Amino acid sequence: MRLKAIISYNGKNYFGYQEQTKTGEITIQEVIQNVLKKIFSKEIIIYSSGRTDRGVHALGQVIHFDIDEERDLGKLMWSINSLLPTDIHFISLEKVDDEFHARYCAKGKTYRYIVNTNEHNPLLDDIVYNSKRPYDIEIVKKAMKLFLGEHDFYNFSSNNEGDSRRIIYSFNLEQRDGFWIFNIKGNGFRRYMVRMIIGTCLEAGLKKISIQEIKDMLERKKDVRTRFKAPSCGLYLVEVEY
Repeated sequence: MRLKAIISYNGKNYFGYQEQTKTGEITIQEVIQNVLKKIFSKEIIIYSSGRTDRGVHALGQVIHFDIDEERDLGKLMWSINSLLPTDIHFISLEKVDDEFHARYCAKGKTYRYIVNTNEHNPLLDDIVYNSKRPYDIEIVKKAMKLFLGEHDFYNFSSNNEGDSRRIIYSFNLEQRDGFWIFNIKGNGFRRYMVRMIIGTCLEAGLKKISIQEIKDMLERKKDVRTRFKAPSCGLYLVEVEY
């Protein structure tokens, strides 16, 4: 029996989502699997829509796992949440077809990035990017528009594995009481891609990189990866679409 769960977590205390067998650092995947092992008295592997980096948060991460016995899903979710630390939470749990795969069936993802442009607030250090810097918002918006549509994002990701072409469906910025809230939706994202895109747009707003340079990097006229990457603390995986 295959189960699909939507989970949320605060990533500040974890070494990312994916289990780290060599380093021994605690991860989201490891914590959840340990809880499932307590409940089912056996190893259960969970599969996610994709890994999130160290310090990145999730409002709607999707995972799936298989069990070989019927369970009351309401009671099971209650048991899981009661054993999980308070910074990881199961929002929903449902039975799905055996063909469902949290990663390979995903058709799109939405990420959010939050910047505090007010006075530095140390209470927010782990959940937003505190950055009171003189950004030119109009240049930031011009940079954002460049990323819309289909592009080769080789210069805006950290690894060389697989096809680097992706489609960005929407990319918008909302200003609210000194907080900048970026929302970006695409058919998929490579490692560090969202943070590199956001970081590049912010640095464009500081005139550390030009609009033309960004165009050249997207068109791969310059095969040099961006040197800008926004901190992980401000990033949230919001939704995965199937």
